[in-house]
Amino acid sequence: MYSNREFNRWRRHPWHGLKAIPDPERPDVVRAYIEITPSDTVKYELDKETGFLMVDRPQRTTSTPPALYGLIPRTYCGERVAARCPQADVADGDPLDICVFSERLIDKSDILLPARVVGGIQMIDDGEADDKIVAMLKGDNVWGDVQDIFDLPPIKIERLQHYFSTYKMQRGREIQVKVDHVYGREEALRVIDAAIADYEAEFGHLHGASEES
Repeated sequence: MYSNREFNRWRRHPWHGLKAIPDPERPDVVRAYIEITPSDTVKYELDKETGFLMVDRPQRTTSTPPALYGLIPRTYCGERVAARCPQADVADGDPLDICVFSERLIDKSDILLPARVVGGIQMIDDGEADDKIVAMLKGDNVWGDVQDIFDLPPIKIERLQHYFSTYKMQRGREIQVKVDHVYGREEALRVIDAAIADYEAEFGHLHGASEES
């Protein structure tokens, strides 16, 4: 029954086992692995060693993410990403984050979805570049025609900025976060290219001749 298909014996690692851009003809559509949904009051995060989704911490504030939140596979925030952020000397050394707007409620995490890039927010966390790419769920019936982040109602971006300025609050810890700079689609695509190049420089040696189709 399955003789013409190939299956993995084990599940692919969400960060290392999947391509960032499934179709090279559409570099604006990336694959997003979702860690947190707008209904989550706990911060979930991919365990980078095992590839499982884990509890990072309960959120201290009542603010919940205003969009689906996750990462773009095979990206890494290293020196090339940091170079695009004049106020940061280094990047955070994590996969590139992505926020995806969907008109329909998606209340499951640990899923993959196609996301069309429209812009980003340059976040600086304790002096480290920690960009947040902003995208629309591909084919979304309400947000599907948005071409650039500046086409969105300003409140959508304000809510993202507020969430990221507060989501790391912890008792007894002073946070130093800046989320002032919002950039459009073209810069977001350049940041993604930089993060893919950083990933290849850091982890490219781990991938052999066999690649995901």
